[in-house]
Amino acid sequence: MTATETPGTLLRILDYSSRADPYPLYAELRETPVALQEDGSYVISTYRELMDILHNPHLSSDVRHLSRPMEAAEGRGTPAFINLDPPEHDRLRRMAMRHFGPPHTPGLVAGLEPDLTATVGSLIDDFAGKEQIDIVDDFAYPFPVTVICHLLGVPREDEPRFHLWVNAIIESIDYNPKTDPKEKLENGRQATNELRAYLRGLVEERHSRPSDDLLSRLANDDGPDGRMTDEEIVATANLLLIAGHETTVNLITNGMLTLLRHPQMLQRLRDEPDLIVPLVEELLRYEPPVHIIPWRAAYSDVAVADTVIPKGSRIILMLASGSRDPNRFHDPDRFDPDRPDNQHLGFGSGIHLCFGGPLARRETQIALTELVRRLDRPGLVTDPPPYRRSPVLRGPIHLPVEQGAG
Repeated sequence: MTATETPGTLLRILDYSSRADPYPLYAELRETPVALQEDGSYVISTYRELMDILHNPHLSSDVRHLSRPMEAAEGRGTPAFINLDPPEHDRLRRMAMRHFGPPHTPGLVAGLEPDLTATVGSLIDDFAGKEQIDIVDDFAYPFPVTVICHLLGVPREDEPRFHLWVNAIIESIDYNPKTDPKEKLENGRQATNELRAYLRGLVEERHSRPSDDLLSRLANDDGPDGRMTDEEIVATANLLLIAGHETTVNLITNGMLTLLRHPQMLQRLRDEPDLIVPLVEELLRYEPPVHIIPWRAAYSDVAVADTVIPKGSRIILMLASGSRDPNRFHDPDRFDPDRPDNQHLGFGSGIHLCFGGPLARRETQIALTELVRRLDRPGLVTDPPPYRRSPVLRGPIHLPVEQGAG
């Protein structure tokens, strides 16, 4: 059996007009679990096949193994560990994790909780007297940005500079040479180079004037695997700075949008604060912050379901589609925090399972609990709200909410 050619469905998913609700198209895509596209790439959209490929050692995260080079990944310097394979991936991830979480710093996330709670409280304090707020601009963006800047040692006052760079980088992730202007790609490359130059300057400072932050520890600590080179530190910091806030912005915003669309669940969370743990897990399944892994490469011919994917092929993983697969999740289009065995793909799976997942979970748990507790009868101003352009990192670019509604 060969993969069925279904170019239309993926193109409609990538089209901005589908951003507010891509889920019917995901259902259409799942009819062909491994779908060959016109450009020779393969789209995988069903839960079982996604899990198989995410744990397949013959799959590469390094774009250099693609038979056709990807313009969007060219000219961006030393790759971060998320775009490398073992053993280099494992070495660099271990070195970063040594300062970020278990087993060497197991209390990092728990130790941040007082600061997380205080930051959330301060942001919500600023809502007082406002009839309308933007959950993105007034809360979901400044909260994780403040946290990741503190962790890394990036000056918070520099946020306006790197915000522009990050936006340009994210817009270029899904660059399509057939439909997108060349400047979209060039802007992304230039922003990557400028952001890395900025981070390189911070790393150089930390060599001579270390402080109590992640950049200092990466720049000066010799662990079992030795020390990262400065370029490896820059690549790691670049990854953590972008992923450390962009995905959490989406998760918090998608979460608030979902609760406002399910007022009975919002009230239940207000009455049962402990519901927040399974509720965030269900959000990661139902409205995840990352919908698509835009590329993987086959080291060799790879069999997925009844399809053989040739060596060097580009493979696109539709994680959000897999988390709505009715063959894995009962009534998948229903938001149900009581759902048992919720092994979603919201943070991926396998060796590239989201590095910052524990922090993103806790940030979102605290954020939504306090928003629900303290907002005065919140209601949506527009539904659907305006969405970001990216189909990869999907979430509202603004979420206007009125207080005292109803």
